[in-house]
Amino acid sequence: MNRLRVFVVLVIGGRDGVEAATDTERHPVHGRGGAATAGVGALLALFAACGCAANPSATAPTRTAATRSGQPVATAAAAAAYVAIANPANHRLDTDFDRFDGPDRGDLARARTDLRDIAATEHAFDQDLARLELPPAAVTWAQVLVGANEARAALTSRAAANTALPQLNALRPVLSAMNAPVERAVTALRADLRLPPPDTH
Repeated sequence: MNRLRVFVVLVIGGRDGVEAATDTERHPVHGRGGAATAGVGALLALFAACGCAANPSATAPTRTAATRSGQPVATAAAAAAYVAIANPANHRLDTDFDRFDGPDRGDLARARTDLRDIAATEHAFDQDLARLELPPAAVTWAQVLVGANEARAALTSRAAANTALPQLNALRPVLSAMNAPVERAVTALRADLRLPPPDTH
């Protein structure tokens, strides 16, 4: 499974004051990109629908218009806050996916542990993102990102519940396909924050 670190870096405009932030991202959603193989389209749609409904609280509105002082949220400050939550999440996801796609690929117990940690990281990132104060232009995409990422996390949790390695591995193409909507939302959000796009390689 390719990894597409979905949360952090890209340039569609300047870095606008966040040049010093470390951009260590490979995905958007984490490098887990790639299209689903033939035959998984319907299954993907079903899982995505179930995932979005499974955790409605995760799509709580992100704060929008102003800070506590009543002043508009500065794009540079919002971008720096985003990078501050995205970089650690991406680092943790990279570590989990390196194991999941590498030494743990043939080990059911370890693969399930990797997936559980991946889902937990995705949930934690969504909660952190929902708490950020963002410029109005970025709020809509932040909400879209949370919804898409929660759908993916729900499927990741289902995959982790498998008690047989063949069934777990059969979900790998679907898990990869779930990356596309997250990647689109991350790219758009980062553009609104004047950050470079995520590296999907």
